[in-house]
Parts: sequence; C-alpha cells; structure tokens
Amino acid sequence: MWIKICGLRSPEEAPDVAAAAPDAIGLNFYRKTPRFVTEETAAAISDQIPSNIARVGVFVDTPPEEIDALADRLRLDHVQLHGDYTAADAGKLSHRSVIWVHRLGAEGLDPLRLELEQLAEQGVNPFACLIDARVPGQFGGSGVTVDWPALASGYDREAFPPLILAGGLVPENVSEAIAAVHPWGVDTASGVEEKGLKSRDLVDTFVRNARSA
Repeated sequence: MWIKICGLRSPEEAPDVAAAAPDAIGLNFYRKTPRFVTEETAAAISDQIPSNIARVGVFVDTPPEEIDALADRLRLDHVQLHGDYTAADAGKLSHRSVIWVHRLGAEGLDPLRLELEQLAEQGVNPFACLIDARVPGQFGGSGVTVDWPALASGYDREAFPPLILAGGLVPENVSEAIAAVHPWGVDTASGVEEKGLKSRDLVDTFVRNARSA
C-alpha cells in the first residue's frame, strides 16, 4: 500500500512524519489553503525527509511553466495537479511524473475516462490517479469521504492508472476504506492533524492501519 501524508506545514513536523515511514509526503503550493508552504519552507521540510520518501508538489492552477521550474529547484518526485488543468496543460509536464486528480461527483467516472484519453493524446501517462470527493469551492483537504462503493465498482483498473484514494481518510476508517475500494494507495492530510499540525500518534496509527489492511 502506497501511503502519502499530505500538507506538511513546517520543518518541525517532518521528523515525526518521516519516522512513520510513509511512501510520500505532500507539499502544498496552493495559496488559498491553510497548508500552503513557500518554496523556502518546502525546501526546509524536504531537508528533514529521507531520500527514500518521495516528495510530491501539490498544485492548483499554477501555470505549468512555474510548476516545472519549482519541481527542478526542489527536486520533486511527482507533481499533483488539482484545479482546472486541461490535458494540454499537463502535456507541458509530460516529462514529469504526474499525479492526476479527479474529484468524484454524481456523474461518476465517465469524465475521468475522457480526461485520461485526452492526456494520452498529449503524451501524458499519469503515475497515478488520485480520487477525492467533490466539494464546491474546495480542491482537496475537505475531510469529506468519496462514495467508496461507486468508486470501487466504476474504476477501470485495467485501463486507468493506479488508484490513490483520498478524501476524509483517518486512522479509524482507512482499513475499512481499503477493504471497500482496494486502492493502490491512500492519501491523507487533515485526517492526521491536531490543531492544524501533523500528530505523530495519528500519523503512526494511520500508516500502521493502512499497511496492515
């Protein structure tokens, strides 16, 4: 199970998160979220993380050229594209490892299939698809769970990239979520926080429960 702990805000959080040995951490560059970090803070956090834990840059409508430059400077392993990116935008990052985000709504996964076809036309083969809940006005981190049965039955595992499940995952429900959806990976941000910062106990429990599931 690939596990990402997203939205670290300070270098002080990093050693406790790293000690839990997730597969990846997320650094959020969206200015309208409380988990926003500057490039300088992101670099300081990254310095505290072992090299075997991947760095994921989380972006919402940042121009692809800026993403590319920042990914070079911070040596990001993956770029995660939220917001209203088009396949043409992603095509400018086709040389990067892209995590494509889809916010699952009532229309199901047909829009994702179309998006992936368009990405393929632009030469983009996503590292994974991260599925989050659609919440008006938010691009993730809402704490709202996805419709697990709809995702489990509708996700085309043969045709689609590996599935990363996000949305409302906490230590108490991550095992149930994995059993229901059978994702390749899981992602959490608010689910392992206390007073806005990552809790070592919650991160440890989340990672342990996800691994054992």
